[in-house]
Amino acid sequence: MSLFRVLRDERGMSLVTAIFILVVLSAIGGYMVLVAGVQSQTTVMALQGVRAYHAARSGLEWGIFQDLASGSCTTGTFDVGAFSVAVGCSETTFSEGGQSYNVYRVTSLAQFGIYGNQGYISRQLTAKVTGAVP
Repeated sequence: MSLFRVLRDERGMSLVTAIFILVVLSAIGGYMVLVAGVQSQTTVMALQGVRAYHAARSGLEWGIFQDLASGSCTTGTFDVGAFSVAVGCSETTFSEGGQSYNVYRVTSLAQFGIYGNQGYISRQLTAKVTGAVP
């Protein structure tokens, strides 16, 4: 009779255990959904960063070509896909061995989106070039 009485006193224990397990499993499931979303967003942003780099690289190459072909600094803005690319230039003259050389410092900035907003990506590249033959 005492065994029957002990079992009768613990009748609500399985309900408490079941609710605890459900709460823990739902918290773990919610966390996994959050992690999956962050991983997906990280992949997208990494891909956009690579695209921005190549857009800036194309602007840099354009600026170098324009500077060396014209013999003076050339600036401009244009679009590469969804990226806006701004190319700037500064020119310095220096002398060495009795000869003067023009050195062009070309900067290319590729941007996607609006600064401060989620999804904004930018890459900036700089190169120094001269058309002089050593």
